[in-house]
Amino acid sequence: MGAVFDEARLDDEGALASLDSSETLRVLAGAGAQVRSTMAAAGEAGLDRLRDVGPRGVVVAAAGGSVAVADIFEALSRGASALPVQSCSSGSLPGWVGALDVVLAVSQSGRAAGTLALAAEASRRGAFLVTVGAPDSPLADVCARAHGVHVPIAMTGSSSRTSVWAQATPALLAADAMGLASVSQETLGSLADVLDRTALEAGPASESFVNPAKLLAADLAESTPIVLGEGTFGEVTARRAAAMFGRTGRVPVAHGCLPDAASQIVACFDGPLAPGQSGGGGSDDIFADPFLDGPSRPPLRLVMLRDTSPGVGHELVDTVVSVAQDAGVRVSLVDAVAPEPLLRLAHHVAVTDFAATYLALGFGFDPATSPHVRLLRGARGSEGRRA
Repeated sequence: MGAVFDEARLDDEGALASLDSSETLRVLAGAGAQVRSTMAAAGEAGLDRLRDVGPRGVVVAAAGGSVAVADIFEALSRGASALPVQSCSSGSLPGWVGALDVVLAVSQSGRAAGTLALAAEASRRGAFLVTVGAPDSPLADVCARAHGVHVPIAMTGSSSRTSVWAQATPALLAADAMGLASVSQETLGSLADVLDRTALEAGPASESFVNPAKLLAADLAESTPIVLGEGTFGEVTARRAAAMFGRTGRVPVAHGCLPDAASQIVACFDGPLAPGQSGGGGSDDIFADPFLDGPSRPPLRLVMLRDTSPGVGHELVDTVVSVAQDAGVRVSLVDAVAPEPLLRLAHHVAVTDFAATYLALGFGFDPATSPHVRLLRGARGSEGRRA
């Protein structure tokens, strides 16, 4: 018999502490502090050297939980920069990378094998190397030999998933320094403030009936979720949420972004997991026999990460939500109302990061540790180390 989600556990400090061995909730609650401390570290590391580089192109090398940093960097620079920006997680750098280009390599531990290999390749090709990761790490050594800029992030007890803002802040500052986007110190201060406020709303001290992340976790616990994003960072937030719900929450989640994913998402509303379909968990048939008909499947649920900025049309979002409701599909709305896209991204990421953690805890799992992932790391050797 599968694990049972216990919503009462989410308001039990003792139960949370006993399960959350790596203090994932505490680290997530410190996301705003991650931004502020890393801003200072980036300044001390000399990241402003990038203002004089004038690159031909930029590559962001990141793997595992650090991939979110590459996603944010690409999305941030897409509309404002004339320079090509590309991300890599393994293999080789793009063939065009050379001495006129910048490679930004991000690894929380400074030991991710794929990222290390890409950073070393960037050094051999003569690219300007910027690295973000633990001090006194192999990644820092590669950067020092290349005479690049290493921004140290000391995140004791955290993982690449929970230290995403410590890793992303130097990348945001690098984008500003290279003219790829405008990310001022004031914007980063506001970003940290948004993360602080969201931690108060979604953190463990906030009770379930008013906590958006605990409510979302309870919604997802008995559902088959589809996460849909919209807006400038819609693909980033949806992909990040799906990754966290899977890796941390242990629940596989499909995801997409409007407008492109509208049809594939809406088509699921009359599929086998839709309410009323045979074998679907959304069926209310009191005569259903689980021995004859098979176990019911969890009903479909749409998780809509809405960008509720004023002055922007949301007709497609409203239509998708309306179609879902008309089909009997349950809908969870996660709204972000901050004035800037980057701040709305921060709110969506913070809420869904907390929700994924509560999902694991509600089922009785340690959000930081998976025995099957340990087996995978053993099989992959050095490639299985945390990014």
